[in-house]
Amino acid sequence: MDAERVAIALRPSQSATGGEDAARFADWLARTQSSVRDHVDEFVRARCAAELDPAGFSLPGRLMVDFASGGKCVRSVFGYLGWLCGGAGESEAALRAAAAAELLHAFALVQDDVMDESTVRRGRQSTHLRLAAWHRDQGLSGSSARFGESAAILVADLFLVWAERMVRESGLPAAALDRAWPRYDAMRSELAVGQLADLTNDAKRLPSLDAVMDIARRKSGNYTVRRPLELGAAMAGCDEPVMRVLGEYGDLIGEAFQLRDDLLGIFGDPATTGKPTGDDVRERKATTVIALADQLAEPSDRARLRELWRAGTIDEQSVALAQAVITDSGARRRAEQMIGERVERARRLLEVADLEPSVADALHRMSLLCTHRSH
Repeated sequence: MDAERVAIALRPSQSATGGEDAARFADWLARTQSSVRDHVDEFVRARCAAELDPAGFSLPGRLMVDFASGGKCVRSVFGYLGWLCGGAGESEAALRAAAAAELLHAFALVQDDVMDESTVRRGRQSTHLRLAAWHRDQGLSGSSARFGESAAILVADLFLVWAERMVRESGLPAAALDRAWPRYDAMRSELAVGQLADLTNDAKRLPSLDAVMDIARRKSGNYTVRRPLELGAAMAGCDEPVMRVLGEYGDLIGEAFQLRDDLLGIFGDPATTGKPTGDDVRERKATTVIALADQLAEPSDRARLRELWRAGTIDEQSVALAQAVITDSGARRRAEQMIGERVERARRLLEVADLEPSVADALHRMSLLCTHRSH
């Protein structure tokens, strides 16, 4: 779920090319993101007022309101583009249904931070640490750390429940929702299975690139791009040829998205990612970039990298060493090439797809934005 690092970098001003089309897309994207945030904020505030505040849990409620609408709405935008592929045009109800992806993402991020023992999310303390601090400030008995983790899991559960409710209460016809539920269920299950696979993926063994890519695809790439697209398209009643195109496009851009995220996890600027530089190294994550380095490095550098992964402590010097090995091995350059190859294949796919031209153009521009390319 650390693909959030990429989402933070998503800005309309990074349009693929200049001109009128780029300006129109940038305006549409900014309006769509703003509307998504408004819908999420309104929904979460209403649920907190109805369910948390009467029970005396105002702090968790405030954290949820603050957290839920703090992203860049990547999944919601892709979900709405899936709807637009059906040719029915703009729909506030469909946008509300797509906006529910922000709550599903919030669920995933909060739980991910507990599992990874992450201290920072979106440039501030992680939810479980903020809840632990509240426990200490209140002078409550027991372990504040344990309370924070337990409360964060329950907050995440509420996000998960509310995400489905937001879809159900979006205003879309029952027939559209009936087409969506099987895909929605599959997306949630795939996300959980991918996370479980990630937990059992022992970084000390530095698994193969194929194994890491498979986990990344199920844990992050699919639920960021492909599944939201397919969900929106299913609600719109898109035919099978369109679903196949969106599935292939989603696979390509989902993988490119994850590769970019993994690069940011090692080399990213904290001002952009909201995480410390080299955070994936400190956490010994077996990411695509690490697997590439293990595959491409000279034997002596490969041994140094593996020794580092087995070390008891990873300090700043160790992070710098890992960054040097990854760069010198060519893994950083190869990851960039893999991103570019996937974006180009997706572009060619869209050129021949039976999609409304403005929607195909928006999908292409989104592929450039969410893989952090400017050309």
